[in-house]
Amino acid sequence: MSLILVNNKDLVVGQPIPWSLYTEEYALLLSEGDIVHDEKQRNELLTGGAYRELSWETSNAIETAPDPSLPQKTETGFTFDDMHLKVGDRLQLEPPSQRTHERFTVRVIGYLKGSSLLVSAPVGADGLRVLLNEKDKVIMRSFSGVNAFAFVCSVDRIIKIPYEYLHLSFPDAIQGIMIRKSARIKTNIIATVQNTGNSGMEQTSAVISDISAEGVSLVSKQSLGNKEETLHLTFRLRLHNIDVFLATNGAIRTVTQDDEPDAKKNGLIRHGIQFQNLQPNDSVILQSMVYQQMIENPHRIL
Repeated sequence: MSLILVNNKDLVVGQPIPWSLYTEEYALLLSEGDIVHDEKQRNELLTGGAYRELSWETSNAIETAPDPSLPQKTETGFTFDDMHLKVGDRLQLEPPSQRTHERFTVRVIGYLKGSSLLVSAPVGADGLRVLLNEKDKVIMRSFSGVNAFAFVCSVDRIIKIPYEYLHLSFPDAIQGIMIRKSARIKTNIIATVQNTGNSGMEQTSAVISDISAEGVSLVSKQSLGNKEETLHLTFRLRLHNIDVFLATNGAIRTVTQDDEPDAKKNGLIRHGIQFQNLQPNDSVILQSMVYQQMIENPHRIL
């Protein structure tokens, strides 16, 4: 499960909450549909630290494709067909920057190649339609699981009857980049670790020195376990100003003396961890984090 901190706008007195709330330790505070009864309860939740699960559908702040202003970071040769879009697929829509810097999830209704792409109308967290005008330029983003795509469209028509949807211009250029699972990024992230097969071992801290979509390297002052044993890890990632808490299991694949000079001097041990049974949402978050670092901090790529 991956969690993000709720904010003032997320909790409205007298209204049911659209998701369950947890503490940072994943203890349930309120269930989906429960009502925040008064301002006192609302303040207690905000000051005490209430978290909700981060889902791919609602994660508008996570990058899923390169910015069209950065063509030097992309791979060439992508076409509309490479996105394999189907009716019902999710896209991210980014309105003109003078309107808002938020991104909104819309769904593909259909398309006619060379003519138009039809998507549902974007809706804000408050349930209101996002204000768009015909001829507005919007940035659309798609994530296939292996590739991330971005393309620019204009709003050709806004249809309101019998329901509201958008006719977008058919994209004539698709920008994309492949997110390779094997890419590793240098990090310095503190993780809490528990050996699931050693009931006598207390939780301890370790440093994630590098991370990929498949696993991490953990550096610690003590052995965390033997090869093939399973660890439970919790750690925090920061994706575009959102704190995301991940909790997952990983199998120890290697245990070695850290080869960094300071590490040898201090007797640090490096553990190669492969994630086990990652939740689909957590896998997307990890891939997005790796992609973000590839674009913003290429010097961290290993």
